[in-house]
This record gives sequence, C-alpha cells and structure tokens, in this order.
Amino acid sequence: MYHSVGDCSDDPYLVTVTPDRLDRQLRWLRRRGLRGVSMAELLAARARGEGRNLVGLTFDDGYADFLTNALPVLTRWGCTATLFVLPGRLGGRNDWDLLGPRKPLLTADGIRRAAAAGVEIGSHGLTHVDLTRADDSLLAAETAESRAVLEELTGTEVTGFCYPYGTVDRRAMDAVRAAGYGYGCAVDPGELNGPHVLPRVYIGQNDNAVRLFLKHRLHRLRRRPVEGLR
Repeated sequence: MYHSVGDCSDDPYLVTVTPDRLDRQLRWLRRRGLRGVSMAELLAARARGEGRNLVGLTFDDGYADFLTNALPVLTRWGCTATLFVLPGRLGGRNDWDLLGPRKPLLTADGIRRAAAAGVEIGSHGLTHVDLTRADDSLLAAETAESRAVLEELTGTEVTGFCYPYGTVDRRAMDAVRAAGYGYGCAVDPGELNGPHVLPRVYIGQNDNAVRLFLKHRLHRLRRRPVEGLR
C-alpha cells in the first residue's frame, strides 16, 4: 500500500516515499524473484492457482506525482500497479489531510494516461470520506456513482475499490459488493473476510531491506487466509 511518491520532508501522515526509496524497494522485490502487479492481475493469477511470485502494488488517493515519479520507476522494474483515484476530486487536492501539505491530484486526462500505460484504475470513492460514517445516499454515491464515473472516464470496466482511510464495516463492504466491484482493498479488516476486504501492508519511506523482509515474512502470520481465494 503506497500513496504519494515525491518529497517526504513535510509528511506528518507518513504517506510519502521518495522515487529513490521506491526504486530500492522494487529492486528488493525483483532480486527475490517477486514482481509487483496490479490487483486485477494478482487476483486473476490466484484464481488459476498461480501467482506465488506476484505482489499486488496499490497507490491510494490518485496523486498527480504518480505519473511523474512512480510510473517511471514501475516501468524500470517491469512492474504494474493499481491506482485508486477520486473522480469527485479530479484536478483537486488532498484536502482531507488537515495537517499535511497540499498535493495535487490527477486530472481526468492524467487518469487516462495512467490507464493507457497499463495501470489498473480503481475507485477510492468519490471524495475520500469514511464510509462507516456515511448515510445511505452518500454511501451509494461513493461506491456505485464513483464506479460509473470512472468507467465513463476510462472506457473500461472498473472492478476494484479501496476504502478511504482503510476503515470498513459490514455495511460498507456490502455496498461495495452491491455496486458491482469484484474486490475491495482495506488495511486491517478485523473480523471481516473475503475478496471485498483484502488486507494490505503499509509501505513507507523507512521501509529498507530489513523492514521489507520482516513485513513479507510476518504478513502471512498476522493475516488470516482470505476466504474465496486460493
């Protein structure tokens, strides 16, 4: 689970990695026979009983620096990724981060450019709200409407959803499933399980080779197997 790729000198939420750190992290994967891919590719491989050498890479929020700083590094190491974007904030800023620096988000054209480069586009909701606190109308807009807007924007089916802030409950999970998504990404879904609440591992600027090794080894111990996946 990544977010912004750029200058991390002012980053109170610890959601930014530098391009150089991302480069070293992907090099670490490749040297161990692992390859970063989109969630769609990873899940398709798992459905075939394959993919043990694949790692799903996700980038939340749809920062504009994905195109300039992340995509070239991914390409250099032969990796792909899933980019979760906010179609209700096209060309806007990360105003939900009250303490952090304001960073530009991708425009519609930027999202199309990422998709044309082979990046899977998924929804992060319309505007980045906590779905566990949303009323029925807002919940429908953040899930179903965001999917419809993205499909019109990209001209392709959108099958992935990512819960803002990583927060999810059964009501939010059911809404994502009802909206037609094939999978949903959380962080730590607690007692919930299944392809619509996939757990992820946070990766940050301080994750060097030793920390990556530990996270890779400990992930299977800390997380239950996902029901419905091989």
